[in-house]
Amino acid sequence: MSECLHVSELPRPEPAPLSDTCPECLAAGTHPVQLRLCLVCGHVGCCDSSPLKHATAHFEATGHPVMRSFERTESWRWCFADGSIV
Repeated sequence: MSECLHVSELPRPEPAPLSDTCPECLAAGTHPVQLRLCLVCGHVGCCDSSPLKHATAHFEATGHPVMRSFERTESWRWCFADGSIV
């Protein structure tokens, strides 16, 4: 894991999730494969293994760089801007 500049800029404590699942998948009628939590705003989106890749789309639309897994047994974080686990 690496530490990036984006991690130090994240709000503390981390934002509360805005939903329990990917709202874009619900609206589109698709099933999210795994969920990711935006650590800037709390948006919950599906991973890149899901058909519509809403977590990545959220980063591209907002520029919010860091997310973490929203799966119960995982705690890793990813920086889209740096392309690395942080």
